Amino acid sequence: MGELAGWVDRTVKRVREFAYTPRPERPRPIPKVGMAFGGGFARGIAHIGVLRVLEEQRIPLDFLAGTSVGAVVAAAYAGGAPLAEMERVGQQTRFKDFAEWSVSWQGLASSTRLKRYLGRLTPVRRFESLRIPLTIVASDLLSAESVYFTSGEIGPALCASCAYPGLFRPIAQDGKLLVDGFVTSPVPTDAVRRMGAEFVIAVNLSGLASDERPTNFFEIISRTYSILASHAETSWRPLANVVIEPKVTEFHWDDFARATELIRAGEQAARQALPSILEALQPHAAASAKVR
Repeated sequence: MGELAGWVDRTVKRVREFAYTPRPERPRPIPKVGMAFGGGFARGIAHIGVLRVLEEQRIPLDFLAGTSVGAVVAAAYAGGAPLAEMERVGQQTRFKDFAEWSVSWQGLASSTRLKRYLGRLTPVRRFESLRIPLTIVASDLLSAESVYFTSGEIGPALCASCAYPGLFRPIAQDGKLLVDGFVTSPVPTDAVRRMGAEFVIAVNLSGLASDERPTNFFEIISRTYSILASHAETSWRPLANVVIEPKVTEFHWDDFARATELIRAGEQAARQALPSILEALQPHAAASAKVR
């Protein structure tokens, strides 16, 4: 009887230990990640540096959205363009590659060359064939609202999203008069949220240099829109979990020849933001991640 009683006591003790010992928490599922690419003409090349760092860290991107030049970079990347090729093309890019001077009462140039320019980066022509779901954002001058392109041909959507008011002619489509997505959505965080993103990484390139003095017609317009964008941050910034802001204020709108420096600025800003991103997406990796 004594042996039986001892066995019962030991069994009861083990059952109690099992019942009251805290079980290890199951790893959190990684949230769906969306990335929003802002506008900024040549400054948009900095997006490539940001993407390079995210690739190095194997951070998955489930959804992409882009405004203006951000739409070009997002479309190329979603279409499978290697970052090395995007950098090479970026270094060779000049304004004439995506714009054709054609003065009219609506603008000074046409943005239709963007369709051909995208072909230098990816053969993909339709949203449905992209490897990452993409939204391209334009602005409707008539309704004063954002227009979201998610299907069909990519080229027309790019032309609309990059139709910078005063420079490029607006795009008339389906009863709308479309201009640069920068007007209503400087950084399209709302677009990736609409797609289902649970964690949003935003890249903002619209900072202002305090001593920047416009010297021509286009620089006056560019700085005006940058000021408007800085006052519109309350619309997009709250929708972002992390905002990456490369230091690009020293670069002019047409500084395509400084692509290498712009990419480096994107890399540096992304590395500074890495701890916050890793903490959310890879909770156990944040402590060991090396931020260079």
